[in-house]
Amino acid sequence: MPWVETDAVEQRGQFVRDVRLGVYPVTELCARYGISRKTGYKWLARFAVGGAGALVDRSRAPHYSPQRIAPETAALLCAARRTHPTWGPRILLDWLAARHPGFVRPAISTAGDLLARRGLVKRRRRRRRYAHPGVVPPLTRAPNDLWTADFKGHFRTRDGVYCYPLTVADQHTRYLLACHALPSTRAAGVQPVFERLFREHGLPRAIRTDNGVPFANNGWHGLTHLNVWWLRLGIQHQRIRPAHPEENGTHERMHKTLKYDATRPPRAHRAAQHRALQAFRRLYNDERPHQALGGRPPAALYERSARPYPSRLAPIEYPRHFEVRRVVRSGQIFFKNRLLFISKALEDQPLGLEEIANGVWAIHFCQTRLGHVDERDRIVRS
Repeated sequence: MPWVETDAVEQRGQFVRDVRLGVYPVTELCARYGISRKTGYKWLARFAVGGAGALVDRSRAPHYSPQRIAPETAALLCAARRTHPTWGPRILLDWLAARHPGFVRPAISTAGDLLARRGLVKRRRRRRRYAHPGVVPPLTRAPNDLWTADFKGHFRTRDGVYCYPLTVADQHTRYLLACHALPSTRAAGVQPVFERLFREHGLPRAIRTDNGVPFANNGWHGLTHLNVWWLRLGIQHQRIRPAHPEENGTHERMHKTLKYDATRPPRAHRAAQHRALQAFRRLYNDERPHQALGGRPPAALYERSARPYPSRLAPIEYPRHFEVRRVVRSGQIFFKNRLLFISKALEDQPLGLEEIANGVWAIHFCQTRLGHVDERDRIVRS
């Protein structure tokens, strides 16, 4: 015997017919059909008013919505959009409000939804998102594979002078390499700190920073004198994406501890603040257990890099098929009878140009490919 298929409307009709027979009370029938008495009386009342057609599901849309656009407002908005097809909903609402006294202004999102429903908005193709050049997973296998560096904001010491704590840490062991109270973020004060670290601990394979000065700028490829110096030393510079501090999360978590242990409250002057930062560094490295290290302090795992800091920078060499161009003080190179601007951070540095296609030249600095230039339009691209 095949199964008998029923739907909700048929069940409601059968329930009403059983009630009208009068064999069982409404309470018992509600229990048999698995509904409440309130629901049972609701369907009986609807049947009494509209018959079997009233047992279907009704729309649950509200009878009145205070956010609904009035017909006259919708007509004005659509007409304005047809007149000015490049204007967005915000501009259209401002324009209509200035020309129609008593204009009831809907929400910008509501106006935008209306224009989309009426087919007055042309759907645009999504822009392709290009990955930031410094975003790579912060994976390490040994100490000095990756150092992280950042400034712990800035604040005033009690004498009213600004203090900028520069912090450098080893990603693999969480070892806090440096914690210096500097008067500014200028590279002139930052580079000596890194030079001392390189002499003391050796060279890391990479350094990870944000996109602020002096680690990067808004110029081509974010080049600064500091990261150009790192590239000359064979250090890869990794930059996190703008507004994504979680990509340097371990360093930011260390900053939270530093803030409460060494900067709250600020010390009397910058020299006293620097001593407090050094005391925090010793405690953090030598005594404080670290959960990611199995309860051991960072000093128990950190060891010096096998890459020593050179006494002088080695000359830059390129393969023989490269064309070498030196960057002049204005940040330009002479290429195909024309000066091309590259970056002032690369002044007096040799660049290697390799033809990778017909008339397209890749631009290299040390082991890093910075971009390319097409000799037909002579535009430098990243």
